[in-house]
Amino acid sequence: MTSNSTCDIEDEVRKSIKDFRFRKSQKNAALILKVNRQEQKVCLDEIIEDTQIEDLQEIIPSHEPRYIVYSYKMEHKDGRISFPMCFIFYTPRDIQMELQVLYASMKLILQKEVELTRCYEVRELEELTEEWLKEKLIR
Repeated sequence: MTSNSTCDIEDEVRKSIKDFRFRKSQKNAALILKVNRQEQKVCLDEIIEDTQIEDLQEIIPSHEPRYIVYSYKMEHKDGRISFPMCFIFYTPRDIQMELQVLYASMKLILQKEVELTRCYEVRELEELTEEWLKEKLIR
């Protein structure tokens, strides 16, 4: 693998992203993507409906990077409810450099694909908390 190579995004992933973005549910949900290194493709890891962000700490492997599209039901102080969606790039600190480079090289491409402006990076799964997310979203 050359350092400038990037992965393909499977059509299934593109469809899943589109379906996820336009879903009608009013519950928190996550779409998790990963890279299949053998096939050099971004593929769907899983879609989880009705999940709190803290639940992702248990679901995502701590030793492998993931891309997460997260839809969050946010209740504002004035009583309004919004459903912001964000793109979270999880990359553990002590993974192989090759894997870090591969995931990092796809990050911007995927950000464009998901068409989200709220993009955050996380190095430790413990950071994925509702408090962390709310703090990011109100900035």
